[in-house]
Amino acid sequence: MLSPTRRTFLALGTFGCAQLVCGCSGGSGNGQSGDQPHPDPDQALRARAVTATDTLLAAYDALLAGPGSAQADRLKPLRADLVTHRAALAKGLPSASASASASVSVSASAGATKSASRGASPSRSAAASASASASASAPTRPPTVAALAAAERQTAGGRLGDLLAASPALAKLLAAVSASDALHATALGDTGPIAVPLPAPTSSPSPSPSPSPSLSPSPSRSRSASGSASPTPSATASTSASATKAPLPSSAVNALQAALAAEHAAVYGYGVIGGHLPAGPQHDDGRASYTAHQARRDAWQRLLTTDGATPAAAAPGYQLPFAVATPASAGDLAVHIEAQLTAVYADLVEAATGPLRLDAAAALREAALNARHWGGNLPALPGLPAADNVVPSA
Repeated sequence: MLSPTRRTFLALGTFGCAQLVCGCSGGSGNGQSGDQPHPDPDQALRARAVTATDTLLAAYDALLAGPGSAQADRLKPLRADLVTHRAALAKGLPSASASASASVSVSASAGATKSASRGASPSRSAAASASASASASAPTRPPTVAALAAAERQTAGGRLGDLLAASPALAKLLAAVSASDALHATALGDTGPIAVPLPAPTSSPSPSPSPSPSLSPSPSRSRSASGSASPTPSATASTSASATKAPLPSSAVNALQAALAAEHAAVYGYGVIGGHLPAGPQHDDGRASYTAHQARRDAWQRLLTTDGATPAAAAPGYQLPFAVATPASAGDLAVHIEAQLTAVYADLVEAATGPLRLDAAAALREAALNARHWGGNLPALPGLPAADNVVPSA
């Protein structure tokens, strides 16, 4: 299986377009000058994200310390991802704040009463939380795997609730962490939809009554009883055009063009994949993925056209990263495609604002889930460079 962080792609000269957006990183601007009275706005968002991560860590620790260690092999790698998340999220915080809850143990869970998800319903948050509730017996009872899975899913949505207020660099990180939370929820058996909390009313002239359609409560990915995934296109990125009156900044246009080029290549790749999969659920999954990438390609083309740009055309020729001759190698190619798309969409999250940023985060999450479905083993921060995915030493 190819490493998901490898930066080669299907299209010769096509995936390189994604590198155009490297210069659009806004940085989180966490450095403060001595005469600056106000802290960087990202600090509040980072602190909230760290708190949510600590709540999840406490839940994992409580479950791992509970009776029966049969779940340890499944839970420990997911917990290690959370340690990586926490280290990345705490980078912009003062050292005292960043380390205040670094040591998470079973005893810490008694005080972690906050929901892991911002904006989640109180009843579901209470069920998912590993911390003590008003009930005196709660601290002595470890959470269930199902409750932990629900907490991961709710936290994935909560991360996205801060996406629009975050700096470009932090938004990219939050989208990656949210995608990883969604992967954890799926690995633990919760394939429910990712619900994004509605943002608080702002000075926007016409606040939307609902979140971005691609992040609506309806499932964006279904899973049959047999465990086969059926990716469905969000295909609503084009709504960003009508929701955003002002033209897209050049950095966002470049990142969107790179995403379109990558989707052109993905459509070609899945055409090859489909020709090497046997009839049955696997072939159906390949067909569903092919259709989903066509839909997202078309959505990006419409958005660019509406914005007055000329959409990138499909390349005249594509070269596969390796030969595909069997169902196994076809699955490897699917993993490769989806893993590379996580990087493309992480860059789009960083470059975009408003509804397009939410659509890009949804596309990042879908690519990560699809890569996992095809057998990929993604890093703790899907779409981010390998250096960001290093597990910090204890």
